[in-house]
Order: sequence, then structure tokens, then C-alpha cells
Amino acid sequence: MGLSRLAALHGVATSFSPSADVTVPVPEATVVAVLAALGVPAATPEAVAAALAAADSAAGSRLLPATLVVWAGEPLPPALTALPSGTELMVRPEGPADAPPPPMRVPAGGRVPAVSGPGEVRAAEGLATAAAVPAAAPPGWWSEPPLGVHRLTVLPPGAPAETCTLVIAPARVPQPPERSHGFLVQLYSLLSARSWGMGDLGDLADLASWSGRSLGAGFVQVNPLHAAVLGTPTDPSPYRPSSRRFPDPVHLRIESVPEYGHAPDPAALDELRRRAAELSDAVLNKGALIDRDAVWALKRKALDILVGVPLTPGRRAAYCDFLAEQGQALEDHALWCALAEVHGSDWHTWPAGLRDPRSKETARARAALLDRVDFHCRLAWLTDAQLAAAQRAAEDAGMAVGIVHDLAVGVHPGGADTWAQQDAFAHGMSVGAPPDAFNARGQDWGLPPWRPDALAASGYAPYRGLLRGLLAHAGALRIDHVMGLFRLWWVPEGRPPTEGTYVSHDAEAMLAVLVLEAHRAGAVVIGEDLGTVEPGVREALALRGVLGTSVLWFERDWSGTGRPLAPEEWREDCLATATTHDLPSTAARLTGDHVTLRHRLGLLTRPLDEERTEDGTDTAEWLGLLSRLGLLPEGGNDEEAAVRAVHRFLLRTPARMAGVWLPDTIGDRRPQNLPGTWDQYPNWRLPIADAEGHPVTLEELAASPRLHRLMEVLRPRQDPPRTRTAPPGERRS
Repeated sequence: MGLSRLAALHGVATSFSPSADVTVPVPEATVVAVLAALGVPAATPEAVAAALAAADSAAGSRLLPATLVVWAGEPLPPALTALPSGTELMVRPEGPADAPPPPMRVPAGGRVPAVSGPGEVRAAEGLATAAAVPAAAPPGWWSEPPLGVHRLTVLPPGAPAETCTLVIAPARVPQPPERSHGFLVQLYSLLSARSWGMGDLGDLADLASWSGRSLGAGFVQVNPLHAAVLGTPTDPSPYRPSSRRFPDPVHLRIESVPEYGHAPDPAALDELRRRAAELSDAVLNKGALIDRDAVWALKRKALDILVGVPLTPGRRAAYCDFLAEQGQALEDHALWCALAEVHGSDWHTWPAGLRDPRSKETARARAALLDRVDFHCRLAWLTDAQLAAAQRAAEDAGMAVGIVHDLAVGVHPGGADTWAQQDAFAHGMSVGAPPDAFNARGQDWGLPPWRPDALAASGYAPYRGLLRGLLAHAGALRIDHVMGLFRLWWVPEGRPPTEGTYVSHDAEAMLAVLVLEAHRAGAVVIGEDLGTVEPGVREALALRGVLGTSVLWFERDWSGTGRPLAPEEWREDCLATATTHDLPSTAARLTGDHVTLRHRLGLLTRPLDEERTEDGTDTAEWLGLLSRLGLLPEGGNDEEAAVRAVHRFLLRTPARMAGVWLPDTIGDRRPQNLPGTWDQYPNWRLPIADAEGHPVTLEELAASPRLHRLMEVLRPRQDPPRTRTAPPGERRS
């Protein structure tokens, strides 16, 4: 019982439920290992007793939690309403230049009962119901600070002062217009005539401008553009980056760098462009895969030339402003990149002194590598500028949302983020998924998790910095595995995923910081909430205006008949799609090609005939529903017509956003990623192709009759674009 209670105090689960009627205990060794990663010794009964005594002592004497959330316009949390009479409250505001508000004092008899009801927050789980929170005037002594993350100090009479993080957040994130449609694309896969072997930010801007102006699209959603781990071969997955805080310069359009026209050796750049054209030709016409390493080798040489071009006074001033805005985070990231060029891409293997970003040895290395540090800072600046240009192009094209950026679940264990923020990560742990009906072995994603206690102690600084960086040039943010804001499955190093356990975050604090930063950026937030979702999570997200994700093939009455949901039964607050980057394309799903592919790779767990029968039955059910609704007038034997019918169905749902997987527009049958494979399938390295498997450029896409026939399905239902802005003074430029 002692270990279980200690685990509960630190948000560590001692059992989990893979299904409603099954509870599985977590191995004691796992609980002990996870507690150790959180800095809590629990290997012996004596250690458990001591840790419990320390936790009880700390909790018993405190009036405030580590983080206190106040939602604007909603009742104050119980921790505030229960403060003793005579308690003085002082707030130190977020901005160093902001003047602190006058102190507040709880008057005699000033305590007010906590409000409960439909919007009540369950403190133990941090979850809230989706019903409207009851309005209630705050007590007269409360003077609400401005939106932000502040420090609150309370001085109760006759007791020591206490401090905590105070998050003042708006009630909801900004919302998209009533209806919009847009494209979902893996940017690397979208080559144009000007690409250097893979899609880039120039292609993204062009896609947004064309689809917004010509097709009435309201957004373009891309894969994570996070900085990849340096070295060869690079992990091609965009979901296992070195840093989530900074973008990858491999996405730069080299010719759009302002210094390009002033290079001292234009012939060298011309030669690099010629070699880049050969890379593109190999991908588009000779069956080659996208070679990120070869692309980066050419772009790095070009950027070495361009960074040597002196900046104009105005450009130099802008660069200095960027360095000042990004501060220590950028310096650390650039230093990791410079050190990785010398010592390799896993900082755990570096000389001992360099493994600490604040050591004397690291300081000396920084001075010795100053030119390379500046080089990587410059690349971050150039990439940031092209990200801004892509969002401007989307807005100029009339898009109501614009570019939807993607936040990966975590980072590579040897990358820049884990080196620079070592105190924030749980060492010896990896994020994954528990065993379930679809995967009895569970999953280990190889991504170290943030420590919830360390995030809280820092006032969520790493999380806030991450969100601000991603939202700076985003119309919306997609959060992969959004359930991770609430809890994550931790797997101790050396153990199988079946021997992991859930570790909980302060979900209300994580949500409040997300809502605050999205509000400041004027950005929509979309949560990827597919798969196993803890009860209450979707409701808590909906309460705060975070949209969910609904994929057609998964939308069935799972608690009843099991049949496909009628369009009117879908939820409104979601992005509705036919597929994602981890699923078969719509054409492959309709034709059964995805089953054939998995059979060819030896991935099926049942005989091929059984798999085909089940898949065919599933598809036939959906085609039958589409026919009954009058959405498939051509009949079910026309694959292209069935793809159009699927998207007509999406428009029949009340979903706020409808996403079209860009490869679906031309009948591509290959998935971009096939979960469960490594070298058996070219994950993350395929260009967009047509139904015959021939790669297609952006220019050819724009002229594709098949694409235009599909997009005509979406246009009639669209209202004219409406400008979406943040409140006055809130949206950052």
C-alpha cells in the first residue's frame, strides 16, 4: 500500500485498463524505476516510508498547489476561495517590464464556497466536462491579473509565505470559421520544378497561394518541420527530431535567401543547383527515393556560401533582433549543432565535459566554435523568415486559417533538446503505448518524456517556449497524440513496452498554457485524439475549444451496432478526414491494395483471405452508406468516383474543418508511413504519385483534371473566407 500511495502522489499509475472490463497491474519494478526517474527513491520499504513522510509533510503545510490555473470569466479555483481571512496575495507578472498589480487581501469572512456543477474540474484528474462552466462573479477582493504565467505569493496570517505559478488563461482557444476545407501534406513529398530533391518552404507557400486562390482552400496542414538529428544517415521520420523548438533548415528554398543574388561565386551555386536538379530528376523520373541526406549536403554547401555574404545594415539589425528574441534557447540549439558536427549526433557519447551545456569545457568549446554556432543561428533565422513567408502567402490568398503546423510527441534522446534541457527530461525512460487489442506487445517510441514535476517547477518554461516558437507563424497547430497533455505511457530502459506505466501531467496546467499561447498567436488548435483515449479527455479538450480528429473509417457506433456513423452523428468540433500519414490512402483502402501491401511485407497476422474478407466487408458497408445517402451516383465500381463520394460524405458532417490528403487528389495508393516497418518499406521517402505510381510535381498537381474533379465536390459548400484575428494587441507580428 505504501508504494501505491507514493506512486499516486507523484502521478504514477500502478494499474491500467486496456479495455473497460480489464485491469492489469503494473510490475512493482516498473513503479520503482519510474519514481526514481522522478527523483523519488522507492527501492526499499525504508525509502518508501521516508518519501511518503516527506510528501505528507510538504502537502500538509501548503495552501497552494505547485501551479494554480484561473480561467478568465470562470469561478476561482478552490485553492483561492479557501484562503484564510486576512491572507495577502501578491502577483509578480510574467513580463519583467510589467508593473505588478496592487496586493489583494482576503477580508474577514471573505472566503467563498467553491463552485461545482456542470463545469466542475476534477482536481485528482485535471479533467473537465464539456458542459458550459457556470458563470460566477469573483469575490470582491479578487483583482484578476492580466493573461499570462505569473508568480503568486500568499501571506496567510501567522504562517509562512507560499509561492506558486499562476496561469491566467482565456476560457477557449480561437476557433476556425464555420466551415473550411484544406489539404494535408507531407512537405518533403511535394516536389516542384524548383525543389532541390524534396519539397521545401517555397513549395509550401506556393501550394497555399494556389489552393487558397484557385480552390477556396482554408488551410494547408504539414508534417512536423522540427530540426532533425544531424549526421548520416539521418532518421527520415519527422516525428523523432533533435529539437521541436527550432525548424529544420533542410526545408529552406535556397534561391529565396536574400543574399543569394550577391554571392561572390555564383558559378558554385549554379553547380549546386545543377546537382540538385539531378536529385529531383532521379526522384521524379527514375524511381529514386527522396534522399534527405543528399539534399542537405547540397543545401549546406550553398548555405556556407550565402552565410559568407555580408548582411546589409537592415538585415543585420533584423538578425540581431531575432537572436535577442530567441535568447539562450537558440544559442544552446546552435551550439549542440556545432558540437555534433565535431563529436557526433548523440551527446551521451561526447567527452564528459561537453555533456553539460553549462560546464567550463562547453564554454571553451563555444568560443572555439563561434563561427559554426553563428552559422546555425543564421540558418534558424532564415528558416523562420521563410516560415513567416508561407503563412503570409496563405493569408494573402484568403485562407481563413493558413498553415497548420504539427507538434510531434517527443524528441530523439541524443538530440539538442535533451542536451540543453536535461533537467526537464526523465532519463532512462521512453514514451510509448500500452498493449491493447490491436498490439499485444505495446509500443516503445524511443522518445524520452518530460518530467511533470520539472515542468511545474520551471513554470512550464520549456513547454511555453516550444509553443511560442511553433505558433509564431501558424494559423493552427496540430498536436500529435494530444492525450499526452494528460498522461503518457513510460517504458523503463531495457524493459518491454508491456512493462510500462502511465505517468500523469497536471492536465489543467498543460491545457491552460496551450490555450494561453494559442490565444496570443490567434491560432486554432487541433488535437490528434485517435486510438485509446482516457475517459474525460475529449470532453476536457472540447471545453477549451481544442478540435479533435475524426477519420472516416474509424467513425462507427462502437458501443452499439458497430455500423458506420451517419454524417449527422459526427462531432462538430473536429478536423474530419478520410485518412492520415499513418494510414492507407483512400484509393488503397477502397481497392484493398493496402492489404496486399501488408501481405507482401509479411505484416499480416492472419491468412490473406481472412484479411481481405474483413477489409472488403468494412469497405462495402461504407460504400453502401454512401450509396443510400445519394453520394455515389456513379456506383461502387469506380474508384475515383468513390473517393469523391467519401469527401461528399465529409461535407455532410458538421465538422468545422475537412481535410483532403493531397495524394488522394490524384489517386496515390502508397502510404507515406507504414507503422510496424523500418527498412522493409521506404517510410517518409516517397514523392506524391498518381494512381499508376508515377511521381507528380506541384505544377502537375495544379493542372490535374482528377484533382479538380475532386475539389469541385468541396467548393459549393464553402462560404466566403472570413478573416480570423486575435484580440487587439494579442497577435504577434
